[in-house]
Amino acid sequence: MTGPQPHPADPVQELGEFDRLLLLVGRMNYCWTNTESLLIHLIAGLAGTGTQNATIIFLTLNTARARLDLVERLAKSQEIAPETLSRLLDITGRIRRHQALRNRYNHALYAFDAEGGAARTITMRIADRKTKVKMGQSAAIDDAALAEINGTIAALQLLNRDIWSLIGDEGYPV
Repeated sequence: MTGPQPHPADPVQELGEFDRLLLLVGRMNYCWTNTESLLIHLIAGLAGTGTQNATIIFLTLNTARARLDLVERLAKSQEIAPETLSRLLDITGRIRRHQALRNRYNHALYAFDAEGGAARTITMRIADRKTKVKMGQSAAIDDAALAEINGTIAALQLLNRDIWSLIGDEGYPV
């Protein structure tokens, strides 16, 4: 009879790079969704409405870019304290910076080497240049890529706390 088996310190580290990527992308999306949904409270406070109307506005705007543009435009169009405006623009700028990484992994194809080599992402975006187009940029799924996603997760968690702090400081509807 054997006793309980010890658990590894970090079971995610025991997985292969692609499985770790899938778990991290899922976690990043969870953090992203939680953070982006806080824009509802910023919209409510800046538009002078309740969270129900702000939720309708949020859901009607079907992209993060449109939602961020709305928050920035509402903030810039009214007389609010310069410190509050600065905090709002810092928050929207930080969200935009992390949006690129999120989009890269959510709008990519994942490819595998036929001989069992490392997996990679293939970007599904067209980049227009002066005389040609580029598409299908490939990137390895390696420790650096996983570390970048972990960094974004940590940054989104901090951003989430900073948004809640602003909501509380300004008395925006919750």
